[in-house]
Amino acid sequence: MNFNLSQIPKRNHKPRVDGITMVMDKGLSVEEVKNFMDAAGAYVDIVKLGFGTSYVTPNLRAKIELYASHDIPVYFGGTLFEAFLIRNQFDDYVRICKEFGIKYLEVSDGSIDIPHAEKCGYIEKLTKHGTILSEVGSKDAAHIIPPYKWIELMKAELNAGSAYVIAEARESGNVGIYRGSGEVREGLVQEILTQIPEEKIIWEAPQKAQQLYFIELVGCNVNLGNIAPNEVISLETMRLGLRGDSFHLFLDKESMH
Repeated sequence: MNFNLSQIPKRNHKPRVDGITMVMDKGLSVEEVKNFMDAAGAYVDIVKLGFGTSYVTPNLRAKIELYASHDIPVYFGGTLFEAFLIRNQFDDYVRICKEFGIKYLEVSDGSIDIPHAEKCGYIEKLTKHGTILSEVGSKDAAHIIPPYKWIELMKAELNAGSAYVIAEARESGNVGIYRGSGEVREGLVQEILTQIPEEKIIWEAPQKAQQLYFIELVGCNVNLGNIAPNEVISLETMRLGLRGDSFHLFLDKESMH
């Protein structure tokens, strides 16, 4: 930190297991990644190469290695996993992850229907190859999953070997744990938190109001995902109560004038 301020909440230090900021890279160039790392690398825990972008990204290996040189693991978006799966190329997917030195793997079923036991089977298989993140919740806004079902799915996926379950929101933040307006489905979120440990959930929260909601609810060390690269620093200030929205969250009212 550049200067001393009292009453700043205690952020977990990297390498963090909770308080994670997962960034969605939707096609940054190698030069942009260099600048991004220079500006905000200290606050990034994991990078997701969004949906199927890794298939068309030029200099993919150089980019992955650049993140790795900053001790930031990279994983391919779950949609790519599903694209391989629907084409019966699961083994190819595993091979490609190995080839590119990918140690984090996302298992999702946002675009295709997989029986849940089968999805958990893939999670179990992939734990041999790395750290598993599995995504719960549909990308289809019309498909509303009741809270008890979210809890059941999350428990089963954690039991199958997922290190984290990701609560689906899409990159726009308007499905899954959110209504079409982007507003949080608060009852759902609070019910999930009665049964699933908060440090095991990464909440996709691309919008500022969503990030604030989870920081207020869980605290500065909440796991947040789908953060845009240019918003990492502003999110970190929000986590620390150094942004208008979160200014009063961590102040001790007694010691203030």
